[in-house]
Amino acid sequence: MSEAALTVDLEVWRPKYNPWLIAVVVALAAFMEVLDTSIANVALPYMAGNLGASNDQSTWVLTSYLVSNAIILPISGWLAGTLGRKRFFMSCLAVFTVSSLLCGLAPSLGLLLLFRVLQGAGGGGLQPMAQAILADTFPPQQRGLAFALYGITAIMAPTIGPTLGGWITFNYSWRWIFFINLPVGIATWFLVRRFVEDPPYLSRLKSAGVKLDYIGIALLVFGIGALQVLLDRGQEDDWFGSPFITTLAVVATVCLISLVIWEWFQKSPIIDVQMFRSFNFASSNLMMFMLGIMLFSSLVLMPQFLQTLLGYTSQLAGLALSAGGLVLLFEMPIVGQLTTKVQARHLIACGWLCLAVAMFYSTKRIDLQISFIAATWLRIVQVIGLGFLFVPITLVAYIGIAPEKNNAVAGLINFMRNMGSSVGTSMVTTLIARRSQFHQEILGDYVREGSPNFQNLATGLAQRLANSGLSAPDAQKHAYAQIYQLVQAQAAALAYVDTFMVLAVGSAIMFFLAFALKKNSPGAGGEMAAG
Repeated sequence: MSEAALTVDLEVWRPKYNPWLIAVVVALAAFMEVLDTSIANVALPYMAGNLGASNDQSTWVLTSYLVSNAIILPISGWLAGTLGRKRFFMSCLAVFTVSSLLCGLAPSLGLLLLFRVLQGAGGGGLQPMAQAILADTFPPQQRGLAFALYGITAIMAPTIGPTLGGWITFNYSWRWIFFINLPVGIATWFLVRRFVEDPPYLSRLKSAGVKLDYIGIALLVFGIGALQVLLDRGQEDDWFGSPFITTLAVVATVCLISLVIWEWFQKSPIIDVQMFRSFNFASSNLMMFMLGIMLFSSLVLMPQFLQTLLGYTSQLAGLALSAGGLVLLFEMPIVGQLTTKVQARHLIACGWLCLAVAMFYSTKRIDLQISFIAATWLRIVQVIGLGFLFVPITLVAYIGIAPEKNNAVAGLINFMRNMGSSVGTSMVTTLIARRSQFHQEILGDYVREGSPNFQNLATGLAQRLANSGLSAPDAQKHAYAQIYQLVQAQAAALAYVDTFMVLAVGSAIMFFLAFALKKNSPGAGGEMAAG
């Protein structure tokens, strides 16, 4: 069927049920899956203790999920075309829900890792298919509002995940972070079965038959699997100082380059890499990748700063982040409405500018004396730009893309966001560790034993400690220890400042790229502007 006929077919077809009812149902499934990518983070020590494993071994609970999730995401469009989108979506829901039950019942770490792999595979199809269903269910002029609802799930879930996971684990058991998926998953499965349907063009694509690309699948599994493990374990294993990490880097590079070359010449590729010939599509994927970096970098940086340097509990740090989540909850629908009146590229430019300013402002406000209120307001400032990015970038990805590619678009753009989150988490973790060492060396020059300022500070501290009842030798030892702790804390704080500056520069570069995007007609969704 020609592209024009498919477009007409999609414009004529409308779902039997209210589009907003369908939107809520699929967004609920996506929210459940995105929540699971972050909710288990704070429960790892409890899992390790309960299952007789080390903390190092327990981190594979996260890695195993992310690896299988990342493999399914880019081929979800191909799987939807092969199986039918509704059937694929329901299958993913069923696998995710059943494996959540098995994760909660797992008697050993080995079985938990196996069930997490299954859970990640089931969850990998939920995000992109929810987005693709929204793209087909709503007319172009309403896509911005529909994507705003989806954006709330994609951005809010990682924000509340650690706080919710900490509360459930502390008050009940780590197993309940998996059990809570059961009622949501079962209810959503029946709602999807009742209300969601495939557009006619998907049925015709399915009946055409698809050839199974064994080589492409193998290259994808090994390439993405190696890359995800590399990103997740790199800092812990000292990156290229580890033969294991070096081997993963070689495998990932060879397999992913081979995958692109192989898929480029395939008639029925599992990943349609030819779509990246479009500058608009390639740019929107790059921006979604950067958005993933920004979102998860700030989600890692702020609670880590508050907990490690200021002594906040996980729940108190979560409260400091929650205000930002509420801002996004109100902001996203407004931005969705703005897409009907303002060009997407202008909204994107505004978002990147706000984010660049916010990250630069963070370099001026981050210090060891910041109050809870100031940290809360800082988080609000950081998320304002995010609200202006998710919906317009998603809309831009569809500009000039034929309707039968909607599944592939959704799979790739969600894959890029997820990989951005992995890269962002690895990047900021490494930057904090390396820059802390750098600043500690610099600050160490000011606390040398022969320095008059150091001697005065140490003598004053020792005197106060001696007055509190310590002996003179013990007072001196405690004084040196306190000064060393202070140097470490200040070095870490400066490392956070450096990291926020890197994020500010990255956002500024994206701001200029936004103006190179093609114009779209506001209110026409993925339609390109004339002229």
